[in-house]
Amino acid sequence: MERLINIDNGGTLTDIVVGSGADFTFTKTLTTPVDLSQCLFDAMSKASEQLFGHADLAGLLHSTRHIRYSSTQGTNALVERKGPLIGLITDDPSLADTLRGLEDRGGLFDDLVGVRVAVVSPDGTPEDLAGALVAEINRLTTAGAERLVIAAGSADREQLYKRAMLRNFPRHLLGSVPILFSRDFAADTSRTRQIWSGILNSFLHPTVERFLYSAEHRLREYKVRNPLLIYRNDGASSRVAKSVALKTYSSGPRGGLEGTRALAEAYGLPHVLMIDVGGTTTDVGEVTDSLITVDRRGSIQGVAISYEMSNVHSFGVGGSSVIAVRDGAITIGPESVGAAPGPACFGFGGTQATITDVNLLLGVLDPDTYLNGELALDAERSRSVITRTIAEPLGISLEEALVRMEGTYSARLAEAFAPLVSPDGDTTLAAFGGGGPMNACTAARTAGVGQVLVPRLAAVFSAYGISFSDIAQSYETPVTGCTVEEIDVARRTMTANASRDMFQEGHDLAECDLEWSTIHEDGTEILTLTAIFRLPHPHLEGGVPGATSAAVPAGTRRVRSSATQVDSVAVYRLDDQQPGATAPGPAIVEGPFFTARVPLGWNLTVSTAGDLVLTDTL
Repeated sequence: MERLINIDNGGTLTDIVVGSGADFTFTKTLTTPVDLSQCLFDAMSKASEQLFGHADLAGLLHSTRHIRYSSTQGTNALVERKGPLIGLITDDPSLADTLRGLEDRGGLFDDLVGVRVAVVSPDGTPEDLAGALVAEINRLTTAGAERLVIAAGSADREQLYKRAMLRNFPRHLLGSVPILFSRDFAADTSRTRQIWSGILNSFLHPTVERFLYSAEHRLREYKVRNPLLIYRNDGASSRVAKSVALKTYSSGPRGGLEGTRALAEAYGLPHVLMIDVGGTTTDVGEVTDSLITVDRRGSIQGVAISYEMSNVHSFGVGGSSVIAVRDGAITIGPESVGAAPGPACFGFGGTQATITDVNLLLGVLDPDTYLNGELALDAERSRSVITRTIAEPLGISLEEALVRMEGTYSARLAEAFAPLVSPDGDTTLAAFGGGGPMNACTAARTAGVGQVLVPRLAAVFSAYGISFSDIAQSYETPVTGCTVEEIDVARRTMTANASRDMFQEGHDLAECDLEWSTIHEDGTEILTLTAIFRLPHPHLEGGVPGATSAAVPAGTRRVRSSATQVDSVAVYRLDDQQPGATAPGPAIVEGPFFTARVPLGWNLTVSTAGDLVLTDTL
């Protein structure tokens, strides 16, 4: 069977899962922010070494059917506001205020667009329009606009703008300032969703564009047959050239959510909340009765967009989030040290404190086994940074600072998912990502959740979740008031578009499943089509054996439980335990590329599949 490679690129670490049937190989590598294609190839090279006993990237690539890729780069860019300055051209003087008024959380429009708004009068001759456009484009670019979004009151007027701009700014002159026409970008019944979608896509596009095409170019050097596929936030995959940047936003968390749904089905869990704790963000999603909540029109940071999205929310708290003192209080994020320079303990020049530094000094992390021993941690650097940035400004001891930092971090983590906890008490928290298992139990207890499930593949679980995706393209056409003949024409047109696009994906339409539906939105009847080429999916096993046995410790570790107390706790290697193995906390569980802290009052049990089930007994 040909292999399928799944890669989840995070702000600090990049995860890879290589699957063939029921067999999976996985590993992690540091993200290389200067050239993101480098960590992609580093990850595949490491995986090939595990598979073949020696590095053989060419051998891996030539035995692979598809490479599916997701990234949190867009999510992180928006959280940290690291992207191009956007200019908006419109004929509606009130548009900027309208867009600001639609924000659930103020500031997004001002951060992305701000005062870079040009209002071009709808009146006057074509010459007047051309002159006004030239003047406003010059003003916006002088003000720093790196990308322009055109949002006129009608499709005809946008086309008029387009013609006038091409006459006065030929492509070879304006090419350095990409232009997006909002009506061409997304099919939608709402103009404000279209315009917001255009603004957000323009902001996210350069974050992923450069490295994706660079990665495709490097893959061609290996004469790879099949193209790189982008995993999207609707749970499907498609070629780079057939994807838009906006659909990469929160795509990694969607992979985690698909994996969470598989966990819920395997273990028979009615309500599961996922927390995917990465370096820069924690992504929270929900699965109820094995169903993922999907928004027909998704939202990003409280702003409605034109595309479907799973209901995943990103919070600026992760393993590399900066912990600082502001106005006499400890704060977490949203700034992140990322992979470069990374947490202080990485030894790459980091000068700001993170929860990774805290857990190292608390004793939760072993400096010699972090990332399976591939990255030795420097406790002295963590001690120096936390003393300087936290303990001394607060006038407290290092030990007190560590306990307070952990408490603040766990409380922030709990805030991210507490509103979704079921009042019926049937919620299970699925904790994964490199940092999820470390603080999941303390956060769960704070939020009133009594069971935490840590999959054996927790460290790469979002990458594993991509395994449940297929290749797909979607279409929609408004058909309100159409005759039977007109609807038939629309169906034929949509089918033809699907045939063309799926052919470009490398598959005949006859090989695909066609899913038709009719929906109603804002008083409009819409015909939809999704063309799907099915790929092999894995199967998860759940459940806990009826017979239990005592877990076998590999040693002990001294872990700080308060400013004045350090306890000797048992350390268990997850892969050394038999299904049904159980032990009480306090304990430390070392899994593949992750560490789980089991506090006092919690019990651990190893499931049939080798996952870690944690239960609060208090």
